[in-house]
Amino acid sequence: MAAQFVRYTPDIEVGDPHFDENLRTVIERTESYIAESVEAGGTGRALRDAHAKGYGLVRGEVEILDGIPTEYAQGIYATPGTHDALIRFSNGSPHAGADARLGAATGLALKMFGIPGPTLLEDEPDTGTFDYANINGPVFFCNTVEHYLFIQELFLNAPAYFSRGRPGAHRFFADFVTGKGTLDQDDWAWDEFLAFLRLSKIPPVNVLLSSYWTMGAVRHGDHIAKIRITPDPHSAAAVVRRALDPTSAPEVFRPALEAELQERPYAFDIQVQLCTDLERMPVEDTTVEWPEQLSPSVTVAKLRLPQQDISGPENLEKMDALSFTPWRVTAEHAPLGDIMRARKEVYRRSSIERHKLNQQPRTEPRSADEVLGPKGA
Repeated sequence: MAAQFVRYTPDIEVGDPHFDENLRTVIERTESYIAESVEAGGTGRALRDAHAKGYGLVRGEVEILDGIPTEYAQGIYATPGTHDALIRFSNGSPHAGADARLGAATGLALKMFGIPGPTLLEDEPDTGTFDYANINGPVFFCNTVEHYLFIQELFLNAPAYFSRGRPGAHRFFADFVTGKGTLDQDDWAWDEFLAFLRLSKIPPVNVLLSSYWTMGAVRHGDHIAKIRITPDPHSAAAVVRRALDPTSAPEVFRPALEAELQERPYAFDIQVQLCTDLERMPVEDTTVEWPEQLSPSVTVAKLRLPQQDISGPENLEKMDALSFTPWRVTAEHAPLGDIMRARKEVYRRSSIERHKLNQQPRTEPRSADEVLGPKGA
């Protein structure tokens, strides 16, 4: 029996009545952290409040495949063709520094060019770009903006907790579960804490070997989906530098990525997992992994990375000047749920503040060549 995919309707989202008030507080804390990071972050520059450390800016090409089943050939995936792209690989932490201090959560931010139609960003509707901001875990450790308030504070202050050894770690975990003492015991954040523990136990591997999810749900034309960017099996098998030891050197992720791309091209599959059951594949609860047995992920496009040299310091400078947001998409791919909705204004205000403090023009590029120069140059 064929799967019955849930149709997208606006009422699948359940809004929090305190959303706007809590979002304002999140934005204020985010802007404050970015301003303080100029001196406190150790780089002399304003840092992103998440994914602060980038591992490399990579040129790519997205081929949207022909012959995709109709339910998957939605929005931008309804038109086969190729699009130039840029990829930012990063660490998920809001802090910079040696890789061993930052954990193994990594991100893949993808920017496609030449996508027709207005984006959902009112201040830049006609850029022709389309972004994903994915992380190497299928779940997220926060379900509501109210909870994000204390979880954000914990993560921004994580070095102070963990610098005290086991007592500091115990305090961090207790403050996480209890909302720093603000939650009733029946409402302790166990689901979110367990999702955090799951993400924290991801083994450190070459960033080319991880899969990357949207974590939150997105609209997929007539349907509801999560998007995964996962290694092409043949490309993954060719990777030489696989498991990494962050304690072996201050930098391990970037050198491994540089070396692999200097030696060979690489490819990822862009996949869509459609929702078939809102109870078992919820939109608002991002701590729940959508079961593949209910709805497998289907490849709709190939992300190809040509052989290239990303080793120069100018690569990091160009990467730092870019911004990525899950809301730089067309309406057919709108992010869904309160946490995803909060990211719209948080990402925008974060980008504005960071570019202002770093005295960087905040302009969206029109092509990969505009950022990296002509291919082969």
